Amino acid sequence: MIQFLLNQTLITEEAIDPNMTVLNYLRQKQRRCGTKEGCSTGDCGACTVTLGKVRQGKVRQGKMQYETVNSCLTLMSSLNGTQLLTVEDLREGDALHSVQQAMVECHGSQCGFCTPGFVMSLFTLQKNSAGWDRHQAELALAGNLCRCTGYRPIMAAAEQACQTPHADRFSAQQQQIAQRLMALHSDAVQEIALAGHRCLLPKTLDQLATLYQAHPQATLLAGGTDLTLHITQRYRPIPLLIALAQVSELAECRRDGNRLTLGAGATLNAITPFMQQHLPPFAAILQRFASLQVRNQGTLGGNIANASPIGDCAPMLLALDAVLLLQCGQQQRTLPLADFFTGYRQTQLQPGEFIRAVVMEDVTASPNFAAWKVSKRLEDDISAVFAAFSLRMEDGVIAGARVAFGGMAAVPARALACEAALNGQPLTPQTLSQACRALAEDFQPLSDFRASADYRLQVAKNLLRRYFHQLSGELQITEVSRYVS
Repeated sequence: MIQFLLNQTLITEEAIDPNMTVLNYLRQKQRRCGTKEGCSTGDCGACTVTLGKVRQGKVRQGKMQYETVNSCLTLMSSLNGTQLLTVEDLREGDALHSVQQAMVECHGSQCGFCTPGFVMSLFTLQKNSAGWDRHQAELALAGNLCRCTGYRPIMAAAEQACQTPHADRFSAQQQQIAQRLMALHSDAVQEIALAGHRCLLPKTLDQLATLYQAHPQATLLAGGTDLTLHITQRYRPIPLLIALAQVSELAECRRDGNRLTLGAGATLNAITPFMQQHLPPFAAILQRFASLQVRNQGTLGGNIANASPIGDCAPMLLALDAVLLLQCGQQQRTLPLADFFTGYRQTQLQPGEFIRAVVMEDVTASPNFAAWKVSKRLEDDISAVFAAFSLRMEDGVIAGARVAFGGMAAVPARALACEAALNGQPLTPQTLSQACRALAEDFQPLSDFRASADYRLQVAKNLLRRYFHQLSGELQITEVSRYVS
């Protein structure tokens, strides 16, 4: 049984297929058709809804936190213990909510199909903002696509909504809603099931380890932003799921002396401020990972265990010489990430074993760390080539080189020949030339619809050149400004 609030209404679901998406639940079960089905792949944002959760941590314990998610990628188990808000919930009688009024007054709605998703993103932006900030608005709306090229009036609506927010019932009821959500919490393993499909919801690491060891055939559900596509696009329902979202220990990020530990269940959006304190280039790249809706759900461990050759996190972690903490039952082991991937979407994970955390030592976090993503769109797109570099210099000589790429092979991988060409050498054009030639020994990339093999290899060399020019001080501006103020 799972329980959640649909706006103010307590919903209890037990006999429900855990493969059902929140989008289908809203439209088919609740007859809430304001939430639209556009792409069904998490790319357009027409299905955006808002989830209200109780903040964790000592500073804001018991306060509400609002996040946008793509309901087409969100399975029903993710609603447990949350408040679900849709566009139908914003209007109060005959009065529009201030974000809806801003869309009207700024002419932000044209054909209107994408409008509910934009409204929910604007609502959540308003709740999480202290005022107007264009960059924050761009991040909040990057996952919503307008088919009528209405971005200028929509941004104007965002500015109006953030500059002149009006007190609404959601703010007035935050404390009450937080208390109701906390009252729904249960320490016991929960379950939903229908038609032979089951989902188990553990709350602790011990519960997770016991369940997965007992059911090694189960599929672990973290954010589900990629996994859900197997259900919705390939029509392959999953018989047994184990949902990880409520195992709070999996989401912890901390610094212990010279060591950074990132919980495998931490969402990419939650990791960003933590990494901003310790490794800003890593955090900057995360803001280009898909959309805010995806980052609010997608997890670090999921991105790694997915073993995609074009995942954004793995190349950065490879360049940082990260180590995985793995657990099966009560047994734990460590494994260098460089040894984790064994083939296309294949890993060293054993039956019943899961990623518990990612660990990095300070010594691997070189101040010269840099990463770049090349894709057809700046935001909300998949990499054609992803490069991450970490060089340690001593007395003008490269004392340690770690160079990693995504999109260049069947797995994210270190460029070992390139690293060998760099180690022990001065930072000179000759060293750069040798290292670029070595990349052809490391990779023989494939051609696909994102890029040709020749393009990928040339881009990889150019990114290495860019990195060298940045280290030498010749390259002062690393990104072209997207907007003119």
